[in-house]
Amino acid sequence: MDTYFELYQLPVSFHPDAAMVKAKFYELSRLYHPDRYAQGDSSKMLEALTMAAMNNKAYKTLSDPDTTMAYVLKMHDVLKDEEKYSLPPAFLMEMMDINEGVSEYEDNPTDNTLREQLESTLAAQFAEWKAASEQLTTRYKNDAPDPQELLTIKDMYFRKKYLLRIQERINKFASR
Repeated sequence: MDTYFELYQLPVSFHPDAAMVKAKFYELSRLYHPDRYAQGDSSKMLEALTMAAMNNKAYKTLSDPDTTMAYVLKMHDVLKDEEKYSLPPAFLMEMMDINEGVSEYEDNPTDNTLREQLESTLAAQFAEWKAASEQLTTRYKNDAPDPQELLTIKDMYFRKKYLLRIQERINKFASR
């Protein structure tokens, strides 16, 4: 098997069935648990360890929406590891006010009103992102993926990463 979807016998999707992913994880965990092969030869034990590790990675990947998005994009060679991606200038301009607010909050982390405004603005950005990305990812057809839609999904992936970094900055100072 070449992909986690094949391992779990699921169609390639940005939204794999969570119950099916979990069920397959437990099924394969029982099947490839190293304790079952402790008395066997070393090649069987190595195979069990390899499959158990692959099962754990598959579950971790397919049970997290962001990781699944990255995985499917990598499957289509649209996303590369450690890729330096340039977000569109319009998006960055839109984020400028939020970044300025975060910088102001970092200078004055006791300003709860500012923090609440930033969190509210960021929550609205995440909701907007979710609606737009779900519209794209639910249209995805693995047998005939639209290359332009995959590039748009890639852009959405990097936008969310950007929003998460802003959220981390806010949370870093909120916890002080």
